[in-house]
Parts: sequence; C-alpha cells; structure tokens
Amino acid sequence: MSSSNKNLSHTEGSDIPNGKGMRIGIVVSEWNHEITNALKVGAMKTLSENGVTENDIKVNYVPGSFELTLGAQFLCEDKLIDAVICLGCVIQGETRHFDFICEAVANGVTNVSLKYNKPVVFGVLTPATMQQAQDRAGGKHGNKGVEAAVTALKMIALKRSL
Repeated sequence: MSSSNKNLSHTEGSDIPNGKGMRIGIVVSEWNHEITNALKVGAMKTLSENGVTENDIKVNYVPGSFELTLGAQFLCEDKLIDAVICLGCVIQGETRHFDFICEAVANGVTNVSLKYNKPVVFGVLTPATMQQAQDRAGGKHGNKGVEAAVTALKMIALKRSL
C-alpha cells in the first residue's frame, strides 16, 4: 500500500524473479481509462524489464472494474496463462456504489485465483479522489501496475518452486 511518505513501487534491489517463459494475462478496466492505462503501461514495462516477452503477455479490456473478475476467469481458463493481473480504478463517490464494487471485485479476484489455482493479482486502485489515483498510477506514490506485475512474477515463481 502506498503512503504519503513512501513510493512503494520502488523495486531496485528487490528480488524479482526472471519472467522468461512466464505467460501473463492482464485484464484492464476501461472506466477511468487515464488511470488504468497508466497502470497497464507500468505493469507491461515491469514485466518486459524482468524477462517476459511481449508475445507472452495477453491484454484484454473490460468495461469497468466490476467486470475484472469475469475477464480474469476467461484468461485463467487458458491453461497456458500462469497468472492474471487485474487493473482498475474505483474512485469514492457520494453513494455506496464504491463499497459494493470494491468488495465484489476483491472477493471475485480471490475466488477466481482459488478456483483456478493461479495467481490473480488485485491491481485495483480505490482512492477517494482522482488526484490520489494519479499519485498511484505513475505519480508521487509510484505505480500500482508495477507492484501488481512484481506480485505476479513472485507468485508464479513461488508456485513453480513448490
């Protein structure tokens, strides 16, 4: 999690596994495109920098964050996919819609991961404001897409090591 005092996307010196031969799906919400595209760019750059080839990354888009879990399930059905990264952004509004969507997506990501025995990474921002989202999509608090990509690489490596 990002904090006001730290950029937690800083990966220099981290023990990030080499992703050569890993096949990763990314499902991206079209809602809040400015933010979700920045998350996708961060994730793809990180995967590439750590050995995952462009041909081994499959990107799909869904209308909103609520649809991320079904998009992840579609990708998990591909036996060649090792992990799926879900990227979205739900900004707190004036209604309880935020609560329902965030809870559904968090539970859905967990359920899909357990159902398919594959890492399904929660790369969904849940900020109070657009500025907070920008700060976490390549701004002063880093890029949650980078963190999600590192998580996917580490979880694939863990599974392969067992």
